[in-house]
Amino acid sequence: MVYTRDYLPDSSVLNIISKNESIEKEKLSRLILDGRVVIPHNAVRDHPPLAIGEGTRVKVNVNVGTSQDLCDPALEHEKAESAVTNGAHTLMDLSTGGDLPAIRRMVLSFTVPVGTVPIYEAVRRAGNAIDVDADTLFQVIRDHCKEGVDFLTLHCGVNHEVLQSLHLDPRRMGVVSRGGAFHVAMMAAREEENPLWSEFDYLCEILSEYGVVASLGDGMRPGCYEDAVREAKTVEYLNLGRLARSAHEKGIPRMIEGPGHMPLDQIGYNVRMIKELTRNAPLYLLGPLVTDIAAGYDHIAGAIGGAIACRNGANFLCMVSPSEHLALPRVNDIIEGTRAAILAAHIGDLLAKRPDAIGREILMGKARHDLDWEKQFNLALFPETARAIHGRDPGDETCSMCGDLCAVKMVRDLFDSPDEKKGEKS
Repeated sequence: MVYTRDYLPDSSVLNIISKNESIEKEKLSRLILDGRVVIPHNAVRDHPPLAIGEGTRVKVNVNVGTSQDLCDPALEHEKAESAVTNGAHTLMDLSTGGDLPAIRRMVLSFTVPVGTVPIYEAVRRAGNAIDVDADTLFQVIRDHCKEGVDFLTLHCGVNHEVLQSLHLDPRRMGVVSRGGAFHVAMMAAREEENPLWSEFDYLCEILSEYGVVASLGDGMRPGCYEDAVREAKTVEYLNLGRLARSAHEKGIPRMIEGPGHMPLDQIGYNVRMIKELTRNAPLYLLGPLVTDIAAGYDHIAGAIGGAIACRNGANFLCMVSPSEHLALPRVNDIIEGTRAAILAAHIGDLLAKRPDAIGREILMGKARHDLDWEKQFNLALFPETARAIHGRDPGDETCSMCGDLCAVKMVRDLFDSPDEKKGEKS
């Protein structure tokens, strides 16, 4: 799928998305052309179309990938499968260990949009970050596009101005984005500008050839609570705004990433600022993490921040796992993290007043009133978990919390009209 300013996906793709998202086809077309919605779909790979952005349901991405310390492709396949089974809309391969092209092909075998971070493989090819040059980096980007990757995290906004801000207003955690740190090391060692910034036009040419979405990375996202007020992230916001406008003028679909660790009361302001600077480009974010001391439960902290971010315009949540900051995720970490992000996304859809999300809530209320357990299970975000918990104890009319003292049953029997009771029996 190749974009230009006056090009839209074919009518069949628009019809599918329009139906899936409950959005009028004409409105969807306007949002795509305005750069407010993107459809990550590489021209060389086939999978069901997915829309991310304004007016569409909040989507969830799950990261998988190896490291040098734990390189088990079979485990990554199981993690990716668990993520998709539990509702992930996209996958990202963040592998840094083992046969990177082979692992990427495995992740690309799933029929969802797939993203990567090319700088990771560029560092492996070069041997270390300081030896990565523009030719190596752009070759990796082209290779990923050729292989069918749908969106690329590209830390284009990390430039010398950002480096200066790190010196002028130091941060406790410095740079916590791995991709951001690699670019900082490249620039500092080579005394050259980030090629993704200085040669952004060339980057856009490559992306345009394959219709790949540029996910403009948050290399300066805060890595701890106290760094949220430091200057570097704001300088990067301004850079990302300029790049987002430039990409849109060239017909390149793009998303924006951010904003990392952040106090809850600062999330709304930061999300709205990013949206304003980037002219409402789709916003893809990890968390935000609203506390630094939830180790083992960062998926919960991230879900809280994600829901608040969605209230202010975020469109795409990246799963945070319970093992965040601690270890490479295992399968159960992926499941729990995915489910927490799916919950946050649903809350975001409710806050956006989406009729499909609200309608499901209304149906659940009715099912609970009726003590219709099967309907409750089917309406739950995670039906089998709900079914298993309910089935632990004896009795199937009420839950074992109240048993024969069930408040719902008591009040229903007292106040429901004869016609309502008759309708329940039928």
